[in-house]
Amino acid sequence: MDGDRRTTIAGFAGALLVLAVLFWFVGIGEITQILSQAKLPYVAAVVAFAVLWMCCWGMSLHTILHALGSSIRARSAILVFTAAVFSNNITPFGQAGGEPVSALLISEAADSEYETGLAAIASVDTLHFVPSIGLATIGLGAFAVRSVSLGRNLYFAATAVSLLATVFLGGALLGWRYRYEIEQTVVRVVTPLVQWLWGVLPRLEPPTREDVKQSVEGFFTAIDRVAGSRRTILLASLYSTAGWLSLSTALWLSLASLGHAVPFVAALVVVPVGSVAAITPLPGGLGGTEAAFIGLLISTTGVTTPVAGAAIVIYRLATYWLPVAVGGTTAAMLGERRRQSE
Repeated sequence: MDGDRRTTIAGFAGALLVLAVLFWFVGIGEITQILSQAKLPYVAAVVAFAVLWMCCWGMSLHTILHALGSSIRARSAILVFTAAVFSNNITPFGQAGGEPVSALLISEAADSEYETGLAAIASVDTLHFVPSIGLATIGLGAFAVRSVSLGRNLYFAATAVSLLATVFLGGALLGWRYRYEIEQTVVRVVTPLVQWLWGVLPRLEPPTREDVKQSVEGFFTAIDRVAGSRRTILLASLYSTAGWLSLSTALWLSLASLGHAVPFVAALVVVPVGSVAAITPLPGGLGGTEAAFIGLLISTTGVTTPVAGAAIVIYRLATYWLPVAVGGTTAAMLGERRRQSE
């Protein structure tokens, strides 16, 4: 536990250093002056759309859990989603690093097996890719129709969207085609690792190969149940799309709060492409995400660097730090409930 705490502290120290360098380069004094002129009603709207985003993606999680047989209430699913976001935001490599903890939080709140929680969060995160790629493609198409001059970062965005679409679709097709072979490989690889880990932990009996196999099979069975329900996929995808639109609106309003009316399609490109930077080895991509968003905003909207920096400060306060506060509280409550039940 102390090691985890030290890792988290070190990660945030590194992220804050990156942010300090970034905003020093952009101009801290100019950003502060621009932020002082922000229109508070617009800022409040940014927060409102950030809350709407959390509700939409929480409902996407609720839809998946319902398909897996969980009776969790919608409000609880939304709160546990914020706890999952908190986990991602304090973990290096974003969602990739936070998924195991998110699965634990979900299984605790939904009173389900761990592999069911892992299948739920994996399904939700996978479904988020399709709307993000679709909206980014629409945004890029709108720019092309308007014959807007594409900057270097926007060319990068177009390339990134194409690569994401190719990798995601190719990975999804191959994963589904060879899912049984993948399951057998996972059991073969994971079993000795789990047995070694349990062997070095005190007072814990290492699981047998059959125990690990049943857990892995439970995970893949849950994935199959989700994939086999078209209604679940459609409804969860609609909630996911609404969440992406809420995030894009929040970014658009962040610029509007500073007196800059920009094309909404710019936000459709910037939000999903810039979010890829969350995979950097910093807590939730903190620092890298801000840099990516600022660069993309400048390319797509033509605003100055200080204005882009100020807009991202507003946007990230609502979409990063607000979920950290709400989700951290929820995670603490779930942890306390777990301790009391032991």
